[in-house]
Amino acid sequence: MTHAGDRAGPRVTVVIATYNWATVLPYSIGSVLDQTLRDFELFVIGDGCADESAEVVASFRDPRVQWVNLPQRTGHQAGPNNEGDRRARGDVIADLGHDDLWLPHHLELVVAAVEDGAPAAHSSTLLVHPASAPAVHPQPGWEYTPGAWIPPTSLAVSRQALRQVGGWRTPRETGRLDPEAELLARIRAALGPSIWVPRVTCVKLPAAERRNVYRTRPNAEQRHWLQLIRSAADPEEAVLATAPRSPAQQPPALATRAARRAVRALRQVLHLHGPTAETRVRRLRRFKGL
Repeated sequence: MTHAGDRAGPRVTVVIATYNWATVLPYSIGSVLDQTLRDFELFVIGDGCADESAEVVASFRDPRVQWVNLPQRTGHQAGPNNEGDRRARGDVIADLGHDDLWLPHHLELVVAAVEDGAPAAHSSTLLVHPASAPAVHPQPGWEYTPGAWIPPTSLAVSRQALRQVGGWRTPRETGRLDPEAELLARIRAALGPSIWVPRVTCVKLPAAERRNVYRTRPNAEQRHWLQLIRSAADPEEAVLATAPRSPAQQPPALATRAARRAVRALRQVLHLHGPTAETRVRRLRRFKGL
């Protein structure tokens, strides 16, 4: 890892992939600018955006925040992510979903884990479900198995490691594994295990559970959660207070969702029959209004 005195660019490159949902960008970008680790560059990469995203990004007037719009839509975050990775000057690359948020200590914790020698690191995430209580993932006692799903919003990767394994692949290329799960499995196979930082540092509002969000373009949830994070003396404790503290306290819907995710991961690892990542993405695009 490059020492601070030898570094020509920023310590970290942050990449936000986005597509025609400009109303959430003030909150995701705002959560990056709130980080305790200040030495970063931020690329907001549009996947052929045709809305006001460029104007929203420019409104921040921060030289660390840069807008790039791909000339042709790729249809998946892998395209913008790879463009951000190509432009990256930071030794560590961290991805943030355009409708997700980071707590202020996110970069500080996951970047430190990568700088200690891990090829990749991820933290715990508060998953905010529209029809049930929020849930923390992973839960205490979790152990990584190849093919396990990790929210990409929680992931930081060494730039060297990412380029060594060939970057992100599209759903068409990853078989039955989701691209983020396939990337982490590939890094592990080539370079060794990633590090799990068992602290909640992210809030994820899965678009896959919110019908037609790309048509209605809501932002009330993002505004609520960022206000909560910013107003709390201890942001991590504040977001944790919204979730059941043990599996026994979880509503049945959460337990069912967790069981389904575990079964899907097992099928992926064992290469059992099931829908491919490309098929799942195609279904989700319709559900999300794309």
